[in-house]
Amino acid sequence: MGQERKPSISIIIPCLNEEANLRGAVDCVKEALKDSNRFSSYEILIFNDFSTDDTGRIAEEIKKEEKGVRVIHNERNMGFGYNYTEGVRLAKKDYIIMVPGDNEIPAEAIKKIFAHVGVADIVIPYTANPEVRGFSRRVISRLFVILINGLFSMKVAYYNGTCVIKSPLLKKVPLKTWGFAYMAAILVRLLKSGASFVEVGVDIKSRQAGKTKAFRLKNIASVVSAIAGLFWEVRVKERARYKAIAKRIEA
Repeated sequence: MGQERKPSISIIIPCLNEEANLRGAVDCVKEALKDSNRFSSYEILIFNDFSTDDTGRIAEEIKKEEKGVRVIHNERNMGFGYNYTEGVRLAKKDYIIMVPGDNEIPAEAIKKIFAHVGVADIVIPYTANPEVRGFSRRVISRLFVILINGLFSMKVAYYNGTCVIKSPLLKKVPLKTWGFAYMAAILVRLLKSGASFVEVGVDIKSRQAGKTKAFRLKNIASVVSAIAGLFWEVRVKERARYKAIAKRIEA
């Protein structure tokens, strides 16, 4: 970035029953921010999504200990997409990223993502070591990517990563999807509108505690509904609006 003004960043951390993982996730974010030295300032927005364990208490402790931390306690379970959408609404910095509270994303991976901020409108990470996840999850994830790429004539490696997006760009996107397809819907809308992107392969780690909530029946149903609505919007109803070719920038 040379002598240019360093940008700022908002980090959204959603968590549901992540008492064993939340502190580790926040520590990784802090380490990546310090080591990358890419940002002039930051804020961390922790969303306690109606956890029934000690996640909320731990979040409040972190708020007292760390500068720039805000904690939002949902009065009922709202889901991943809602937390991201509300985080975008509350975010005050130049860029926005979501880092899950399950502590699957190590500091080195976050640093690698941060290193590409400013290269394009969107930094899209993909999992470079998918073998750390179970076979069924890998298969479902791969099929999801093939489906989205096929439906929307795209060539993106992964749609559910911890993307960094320019805040002014993201705040203009209609955030209609609250389920686990929320990031895919955002990326399709932005890329089909002509936003530039760079893809970055990162190594993740397996969960240290708890199980993923992605494959609950209600989440699968919401993904199917979201994709159907997105297809109608992008390929039929507002086709003229989404006719740009995504601008890929090589890392």
